[in-house]
This record gives sequence, structure tokens and C-alpha cells, in this order.
Amino acid sequence: MVEIEVVYAAVDRQVLLAVTTPVGTSLRAAVLASGIARQFPDLMLADCPLGIFGKVVADADVRAVQPGDRIEIYRPLLADPKEARRLRAAKAAMSRQQNS
Repeated sequence: MVEIEVVYAAVDRQVLLAVTTPVGTSLRAAVLASGIARQFPDLMLADCPLGIFGKVVADADVRAVQPGDRIEIYRPLLADPKEARRLRAAKAAMSRQQNS
């Protein structure tokens, strides 16, 4: 058996669960088995990106858990970071032109 943690930070609260899973369990299967879905019924665990200690794992359905892993469930982005940066840069450029 492997001891891991499953964490999720919603807008209003955070949950950290200590979970024991069989050796060879995939990250996604460990998250599904953790029972975190009962606390966040709107969370689509089958589609959410997962990571370990802040690094996204591309193959969460294949990668097996390791002892001590902290599996993080990531929320979908509300805005594309590149688009948000582009809009901020355009706004700053417009402000500089008006002040010149």
C-alpha cells in the first residue's frame, strides 16, 4: 500500500485528504478513490488536470502513485493567461499614449 495526499482548493475552501492506495494505482484512480468528489459534487474529476507538488502530470491516467505524492486537482482557468497579458499590455500602451 502507498500513502499519498489528495488536495483541492475551491474558491471558498481547501481540502487535503490522506489516502492509502494499492501499489500501481494511477493518479486519476487514486483521486477518484479518495472520495473528494463527495465534498465537491460539481468537480469533474475525469477531466480535471492533475499535478504533483505544483507540476502538471500529462499522463495522470497512466502514471502510478509514489509514496508521499501530493496529488493536486487543478481548476480550469477562467481566462487564457496569454490573452490576459496581451490585454493588459494593450491597456498600458493606450494609457501611455493618452498621457503623452
